[in-house]
Amino acid sequence: QVRLVESGGGTVQTGGSLGLSCLASGHIESAYTMGWFRQAPGKEREFVAAISRTGLSIIYGNAVKGRFTISRDGAENTAYLHMNSLKPEDSAVYYCNAGTIVVDGAPGIYWGQGTQVTVSS
Repeated sequence: QVRLVESGGGTVQTGGSLGLSCLASGHIESAYTMGWFRQAPGKEREFVAAISRTGLSIIYGNAVKGRFTISRDGAENTAYLHMNSLKPEDSAVYYCNAGTIVVDGAPGIYWGQGTQVTVSS
């Protein structure tokens, strides 16, 4: 079992930046790929970014390419999402995800509780 705990959400103005963290604990050797998804009210869950266990393979969702950066600290079992040039449409609950082996945007079986990101216009 892997436990994921997100932190760092909040409210920011349009064009601003915000960083999220996701700490993995438990059987972290099973965490494999870590990533982020988001879900806004009334919308389907959307893939944001994913990073392989080694950090060598990274992919982004089309909506965030060029603005968001995912990284990972293996020693601290933590994944990060740095978000720049935020837009109101980035407002959502952001969920940390882990458990897949292949970095392809598909979700793994482990989920965090989510953290709210609100971008004001």
